[in-house]
Amino acid sequence: MDQVTIESIAPRNGQLSINIQVSAAINITAFTARQKATGYVADQISTNMHGGEPTLIVGSRICWRVPIILSLPPTGDRGNVGNIDIDVETGQFLVTPHTVMEMMQRAESLVASSSRKAA
Repeated sequence: MDQVTIESIAPRNGQLSINIQVSAAINITAFTARQKATGYVADQISTNMHGGEPTLIVGSRICWRVPIILSLPPTGDRGNVGNIDIDVETGQFLVTPHTVMEMMQRAESLVASSSRKAA
């Protein structure tokens, strides 16, 4: 997803004026995006993961970015393993197999570090 970071185009001094207008029908709420992300990771990766609080992202598509949290009993949430983007208009998941693999690797690292701390 293409994104523009305003800091990267801002001049060091002088005047700057930027007008941006974006519109989209938000058919998927933040609550629904979180539920969809939780269901996706439970089905595809692990039932020990769930969606966190979504952030609205404006890029080439407008989407909810849902952080994916690893949770281990009995200690609870261990940390963020990645993000899943969900299109606000269609509800389509904007996730690749590479993204899923990275989340699995981060989860394994968090589990390993949790095991070392418990020992």
